[in-house]
Amino acid sequence: MHNHTVGRAGYPDRDGFVTLDACIMDENGNCGSVGAIQDIAHPISVARLVMDKTPHVMLVGDGARQFAIEQGIKPEKLLTAESKAAWKKWLKKAEYSPVMNIENKQARQGSKYNHDTIGMLALDAKGNIGGACTTSGMAFKMHGRVGDSPIIGAGLYVDNEVGGATSTGVGEEVIRNVGSFLVVELMRQGMSPEEACKEAVARIIKKKPEVAKQIQVGFLAINKKGEYGAYALQEGFSFAVCDNNKQDLIIPGKYFYKEVK
Repeated sequence: MHNHTVGRAGYPDRDGFVTLDACIMDENGNCGSVGAIQDIAHPISVARLVMDKTPHVMLVGDGARQFAIEQGIKPEKLLTAESKAAWKKWLKKAEYSPVMNIENKQARQGSKYNHDTIGMLALDAKGNIGGACTTSGMAFKMHGRVGDSPIIGAGLYVDNEVGGATSTGVGEEVIRNVGSFLVVELMRQGMSPEEACKEAVARIIKKKPEVAKQIQVGFLAINKKGEYGAYALQEGFSFAVCDNNKQDLIIPGKYFYKEVK
């Protein structure tokens, strides 16, 4: 309950509402998504139900919440006392200046707040790829703001002929570049997962170089061979790998700005 960057206990938007986003995609191109859903602790479960039980891809806001309850998911209040206190403190100045990689211990000691994303990619024994992405979004965002995490092609994309990709960081810049789709298409052209992630980061820098220096965006990818790779704008992005030989091996992701300093 001490991680305020995703899910239950996540920091609210600037109006005091905890809203969550998530999406899921399988090897057949089936996908489901929810955006700005309230009172549901596990939005990825609702995204799976959207994929399996509806003709749609995405449900948002009150409609997503209503659907979740109709499917038997019990609503609960997600704003904890600790997160509420942080929001009340933020309201005194109402400054919106997220800290990059707040999930790192050192960054947590600061006085500002940020977000994080859980992105997952899986390759099964048959060689099929699936993925999921979920977040509570940026702390103290505008009410109604939706980032890249629930958007197929931005926060997540899977093509079973090629591979899959997911992202974390400032979602607006990922959306503008359709980031995860871009990574998969670059792998289709022959790039390795790391090379594809690096090129997607380069596109963000090329479009908005001054913005890129101040934010974090990271991509993670896997291809059909089981090769994986990642790349980010800034230092601090890491990922975990699990397979038959190792579990939760934490790997620091490579990043751009170290290379130009």
